[in-house]
Amino acid sequence: MALHAPVHVMKDSLKRESGAKVHQANIQAAKAVADIIRTTLGPRSMLKMLLDAGGGIVVTNDGNSILREIDIAHPAAKSMIELSRTQDEEVGDGTTSVIVLAGEMLHVAQAFIDKNYHPTVICRAYTKALDDAIAVLDKIAMPVDVNDRGAMLGLVKSSIGTKFTGQFGDLIADLAIDATTTAGVDLGQGMREVDIKKYIKVEKVPGGQLEDSRVLKGVMINKDVVAPGKMRRKIVNPRIILLDCPVEYKKGENQTNAELMKEEDWQVLLEMEEEYIKNLCAQILKFKPDLVITEKGLSDLAIHYLSKAGVTAIRRLRKTDNNRIAKACGAVIVNRPEELQESDVGTGAGLFEVKKIGDEFFAFIVDCKDPKACTVLLRGASKDVLNEVERNLQDAMSVARNILKNPKLLPGGGATELTVSATLKQKSSSVEGVEKWPYEAAALAFEAIPRTLAQNCGLNVIRIMTQLQGKHANGENAWVGIDGRSGDIVDMKERKIWDSYSVKAQTFKTAIEAACMLLRIDDIVSGIKKKQAPGASAPKQPQIETEGDADNEQMIPE
Repeated sequence: MALHAPVHVMKDSLKRESGAKVHQANIQAAKAVADIIRTTLGPRSMLKMLLDAGGGIVVTNDGNSILREIDIAHPAAKSMIELSRTQDEEVGDGTTSVIVLAGEMLHVAQAFIDKNYHPTVICRAYTKALDDAIAVLDKIAMPVDVNDRGAMLGLVKSSIGTKFTGQFGDLIADLAIDATTTAGVDLGQGMREVDIKKYIKVEKVPGGQLEDSRVLKGVMINKDVVAPGKMRRKIVNPRIILLDCPVEYKKGENQTNAELMKEEDWQVLLEMEEEYIKNLCAQILKFKPDLVITEKGLSDLAIHYLSKAGVTAIRRLRKTDNNRIAKACGAVIVNRPEELQESDVGTGAGLFEVKKIGDEFFAFIVDCKDPKACTVLLRGASKDVLNEVERNLQDAMSVARNILKNPKLLPGGGATELTVSATLKQKSSSVEGVEKWPYEAAALAFEAIPRTLAQNCGLNVIRIMTQLQGKHANGENAWVGIDGRSGDIVDMKERKIWDSYSVKAQTFKTAIEAACMLLRIDDIVSGIKKKQAPGASAPKQPQIETEGDADNEQMIPE
């Protein structure tokens, strides 16, 4: 029995060693991803220039946009990149913070892995720290009145102050607040839902100045009328009908052959087609529309009948644009002209106008009475600038949406993280058992955000962090943090540097849960076949002898 004991011990230690190696590799990969975008945190952050697969150039400091373009083979690093995308889809901001925080959580766990702490113990301590951190957020959060435009402006401005468009002051914040309040839908109990993807369209038109950008009280589409000479390009208070069916003769599902015996039958066939289209147009014209928009085709004959009746028509419109027009002017999209009713006609628009901007024609349906969809028209010097402004605007609109959804504020400038860190340090003394040390390490990891902010401002990090820790020592001065522009230690309320509660809570949850998931991986098994080197011969398949082969073999004489 004693002889076999060392074998079991050796197997166990080998297993532990391989698990520790995987943990180390995962932690190193996560730290590498965090280090890539660490310098893009804060208002004085660096920009990154990215070369994408198509050979284009992207200049940005948005964490998600940078990581999206990076091609990394390591599975743990890929998992970290996924965090940023999740954060962007969920709350639209905090994409850099979440990676920096997750990287730091894994970094402080490395010391415990080296001391043979079990990952489950570390994860238990981290989960406990997360619950306590969220409780601290609830305690220091401040309610905000969503109808107070000044407070909303301050919040959106502080969130995009770290971006490229921070230099343009209130412009982007104004656009974001106007767009989200226009497209918002009341859910009751003071809650509002805003579907940014569906009902707010950002239209980028190169040329002009950024200051010319505005939110339209309606919709703008990149289309011209179908018969420019015959149809009106400007209509005041138009009656609008929206269709998603073709106004042309129906074609057969598959190839159709018609055999005609007489020459007159051909004429009858043509007349039937004309009659069908005439009836379609008559059903539409019965409701006296000024503007007919369809997602499908519009035949020449239909255009003739509509223009003769003084109706303007637009064809082949995108489904998403048609939905936005319906929301803006109060029309209902109809599938068949026979089913049209008076209630389906949109009368909410104040003006339909086609304008030429640059080389292209754009149709505007604006001055709507109560639009539930809108278009943000962005003007700018070049496509690169416009793309970056659009990314910043998406973040700003997400922040405005989060506040409308959950109207609570937290201090920015690293003040929230410092308060959470100080509170967790105090609570760590009451945590029993081996979980006490990882819990305390998690408290220290939260300081990564203010430390990175101080670094990116070019300040003396040790001095600034010592001062901040002194101010937050007893969990007091919850609103004291770093002003990322000047590098001063100030009260965030005075400087109006705020963060949305939804963004902060989501950042903490995503970062800690991801760190726990990566810590619990103890082996990476590849299911990918290795590619064979060119010129190498293929491995021989094992051959199985059949009964016939055995019979054909020559017998060796004895």
